[in-house]
Order: sequence, then C-alpha cells, then structure tokens
Amino acid sequence: MNSPSEIANTYVSVGIGKTRPSFLKMFALGCLAGAFIAFGALGSSVASCGIQPAALARVVSAAVFPIGLMMVLCAGSELFTGNCLVLIPVLTKRISPKDMLLGNWLPVYLGNLAGSLLIALLVVFSHTPSLYGGELAMSIVTTATNKVHMSIVDALLKGILCNFMVCIAVWISFGATDSMGKIAGPYLPIFLFVLCGFEHCVANMYFIPVGILTSWVYNMRAEGLNWLTFLFFNLLPVTIGNIVGGCGMVGCVYWYVYLKGRK
Repeated sequence: MNSPSEIANTYVSVGIGKTRPSFLKMFALGCLAGAFIAFGALGSSVASCGIQPAALARVVSAAVFPIGLMMVLCAGSELFTGNCLVLIPVLTKRISPKDMLLGNWLPVYLGNLAGSLLIALLVVFSHTPSLYGGELAMSIVTTATNKVHMSIVDALLKGILCNFMVCIAVWISFGATDSMGKIAGPYLPIFLFVLCGFEHCVANMYFIPVGILTSWVYNMRAEGLNWLTFLFFNLLPVTIGNIVGGCGMVGCVYWYVYLKGRK
C-alpha cells in the first residue's frame, strides 16, 4: 500500500494528466461517471424502498450506493467531486487554474450532468419506478422533494461534509495497488457519507431530475419540485459545498503537509 506522501506525489502527475485530453473526451468520461453514480443511486433507492425502521433503510441504501464510485474508479471515468483534488497540481504550480477549470472541471461537470440525466430518463420511461406497486415512485419523488426543500445553508454544509468523505475515499484508492484495494478502501467513507445524509452534487444530478420526471409521468403532486428549485436551491449550494470540502479540507491540507516547499 502506498503511503500518504507517495499518494500526494502520485496525484500531482495524475492531476496533470486529467487536464490533457480534449474537452470532448473529458466530457465523454464525465458522462460515464454520471451514469455510474446514477446507477449506484438507483440501486440504493431500490434496495432500501419500504424498509422499516428508517434507520435500517438508510444502512441498506448506504451499503449499495458505493457501487457507483467503484465503477468510476475501476472502469475509467471522470467524477467532478473527486476531481476537486486536481487543485493539488495547481498548488504545486504544475498546471494553471485555467487548466483545471476549463481542461477538467467544466467538461467533467457537464458530462456528469448529461450522464445522470440520461439514466434518469431511461429509468423513468422504462417504468422502473413502478416497482413494489408504485411504492418506489413515491419514494423517488419524496427524496427529490426533500432535497429541494432543504435550506441553502444546510445544503452547503452537507456538501462540504460529503466531499470531504468522497475525496478521502479517492485518496485511499490511490493508496491501493490492486483492484480489490481500490474497491474495498473507498467503500467505508462513501458508506459513511450516505448513512449520514450528506449531499453529493453528482448524485443529486440523478436523484432530483428522476424525482421531477417521475412526478410528471406518474401524475404525482410534488410541491416545489421543479427544475429551478433543483438548480438554485440544491445543485448550486451543494456544488459549492463539495468544492470547499474537497479542495479546502482535503486537497489543500495534503498539499501543505506533503508537497509545500518541495521541488
């Protein structure tokens, strides 16, 4: 297993490489990651639907959701939240902030959104929410509605907490030297963030649109659930929180400890 210092040095090279492919290639890899996370989110919803008490349902959901990140890390794709660590080669002055923003974050974020929306559309129009006599549809809409009614401050702070865990999970994956390590190592931090109900912008690119579409197709009333509330009351503050948590609480700290002042 690689040490934290070795991971830090490795990630400088990895982060540089994440800004080199074309915009379209990074967008395509972002689409894959968005789809993978959406499948993990879908699986967590299906597995936990109808389970009582609610605490047990949350445990089951948290146990299934990490499958999405497993696919991201092992199959090859680009996830915006994990790529907050690309700040590390920026801080070492190996790439510019422009390289990070335009070469990675922008195409990956848009790709994550496109991939998540595609899976949401396929899920709804394949009538997957009809599972359990429509109980899954009710659960999907309720989850989405609760997310858009969360206060902006709560969404921001839960976004910070979430991406602290996600970036630690990605960091741990770079410590592994085999596929099993890349699966097992990140599992528990992701399990923990889902268990605690923290907010992940890419997961919400699936959770809320699938709720909106389900409410339309199944003619279910969902007060305040629409594209504007999705974008401005959840996705925006959660994204900002994810950036703060990933960049500030993980990327900056590990850069300072292991790389600052080194040539």
